[in-house]
Amino acid sequence: MKSTRQGFIQGSIACAGLSASLGAKAESKTKLPITIAGYDVDKVRALAAGKVQVEGCNTTFVKDAIGDMNTAIFSGQGTREVSEVGLHPFMLAYANEGFRDYSLIPVFPIRTFRHKSIFIRAGSGIEKPEDLKGREIATAGYSSTSLTWIRGMLEHEYGVRPKDIHWVLSQKDSGADTAGTISKQEQVVPDGIKASFGTPGLDESELLVNGEVDAIFHAAEPRHYVQGDPRVQRLFPDFRSTEQAYYKKTGIFPIMHAVAMRKTSIKKYPWLPKAVFNAYAESKKIQFNYMQKLGWAYESLPWFPQEFEETKKVMGNNYWPYGIEPNRKALEALFQYSYEQGLASKQLSIEELFEPSTLKLTD
Repeated sequence: MKSTRQGFIQGSIACAGLSASLGAKAESKTKLPITIAGYDVDKVRALAAGKVQVEGCNTTFVKDAIGDMNTAIFSGQGTREVSEVGLHPFMLAYANEGFRDYSLIPVFPIRTFRHKSIFIRAGSGIEKPEDLKGREIATAGYSSTSLTWIRGMLEHEYGVRPKDIHWVLSQKDSGADTAGTISKQEQVVPDGIKASFGTPGLDESELLVNGEVDAIFHAAEPRHYVQGDPRVQRLFPDFRSTEQAYYKKTGIFPIMHAVAMRKTSIKKYPWLPKAVFNAYAESKKIQFNYMQKLGWAYESLPWFPQEFEETKKVMGNNYWPYGIEPNRKALEALFQYSYEQGLASKQLSIEELFEPSTLKLTD
């Protein structure tokens, strides 16, 4: 009797295990397989690691660089249902090239203030933004999102217009290891701008230290700055205070990247945009909870809690909001800058670029 009973129990357990396995496989088959491309930045990490799921989907997260993600959407096969994308390159593809294969959803994985992104050569005589007028400034991607923000900020805050500068286009990018290959939409130079190419084979950082240019506008810290070369300095040494003052004055937290979704997928699965938005929002919530409770222990910054608390005092508890309304001012500012600078052929609107079903979503 004992062996018979034991065999019955073992058989029942095996059947239950088989049923669970078959159930999981059946459930897996009913879910929509989608690929999401992006950087696994802290706010996205739970989604990238599979700790957060897009409801109704089996998600594959692919890490990629922004230049390559842009090109994959605008010029490639467009195989990824969802992808991080440079906001301004998307704007230019839409306005100037008739690109309509993807729509944006109001999720913004990367954004940053850009005063920190202006670098000058020591001894150049540049001490304030107005001193940039008439100077030669190097950049690896004239129409990138970051450069469009910098030019807009300089014009509206300091009266330095794009045409006041001689632009030198470097043919190498010292930040290519993280940014990827610069996409076509990041290399647009409008009419009426003084521009020339820098010495072949030299990146923007090398153009600065050899005296070919007076300053660099660059999304990342240029190579010679990272290496500690004293010839490369920031125009705004105390950029934290300068950027906080800019935010208090304008209410703008500049957006660099958004999330794009393939329109054929939206048409076939109209529930998908909201599901993707919710997954990004949940991933961000997990990160913010971690920063509040454990960031002090896990992050290698001695004063991490103070920085986190002070940021919330300046910008509010949800200082990295998703959704249209809390970001309307920043979005419309970039639309204005792009048109003013002769990059977008028309001044774009939120309703054109963003998927209609996501316009009222908030986190």
